[in-house]
Parts: sequence; structure tokens; C-alpha cells
Amino acid sequence: MNKDAQMRAAINQKLIETGERERLKELLRAKLIECGWKDQLKAHCKEVIKEKGLEHVTVDDLVAEITPKGRGRTPLQNYLGTSVSSLGRAIIAYLPL
Repeated sequence: MNKDAQMRAAINQKLIETGERERLKELLRAKLIECGWKDQLKAHCKEVIKEKGLEHVTVDDLVAEITPKGRGRTPLQNYLGTSVSSLGRAIIAYLPL
């Protein structure tokens, strides 16, 4: 395991042990809801189901269809840019460096 991977593992372990990881996940989840990202993906799922028909769509199909769109939403990236930075700052402030 290289040095970066070791550092990530150590940070992740510390965040889990202290409960900080869950707090940060909740913060990110709230930001995703606030910016409408969740609603956009939900609407896209409904569109896919309507186009293909409920009988012809599996959960795996939906995941394959929405994952690239969920990751590539520009408004989300613009909105979360500051949130991700604040998450990064929160993690750095938390770490005893």
C-alpha cells in the first residue's frame, strides 16, 4: 500500500471511530437535497421508466442510466464546489496535523 493510500485509510478510520464520517455524510446529503440534485435524479428515473415501461426496467438499468448524469450535473458541481471545499476544510481542521 502506498503512502497516499495509507494516509487515506488512517483518516477514514479516525473519522469512523469518532463518528465524524457520519456527520460529514449527513452534511453532504443535506446539501444535495438543498440544491435539488435528489429531485433531478428522481425526475430522471421517472422519465426512464416512462420511456421504457415499468416491466422493462430493472434497478440495475436505472442505476446504469442515472449514475453518469448524477455525477455530471454541472449545477450540482457549481453549487457543491463551496460545500465540498467546506467539507475538506472541516476534515483538515478535525485532523491533528
